[in-house]
Amino acid sequence: MTGEEILAGIAEVARTHLGWTGGDLTPGMRLVEDLRLDSVRLLTLAAEVENRFHIFLDEADEMAIETLADLIGLIQRKSGG
Repeated sequence: MTGEEILAGIAEVARTHLGWTGGDLTPGMRLVEDLRLDSVRLLTLAAEVENRFHIFLDEADEMAIETLADLIGLIQRKSGG
């Protein structure tokens, strides 16, 4: 799965489950500062990403994610692609 495909999936999750209406997502966007995700919304994102991409994120994974690029890379590693 390419980074663009993963970003599109994350964007769908953001729109559907987080109510994101801020336009296109880019890999450099920070989850807290740019997407304005609080702790509950971060947990929602993690759970929905797990469901969407059929991966498991543990606490160490979640703590290492600051940007969408971090999340994309993690999904690629976890999904074997």
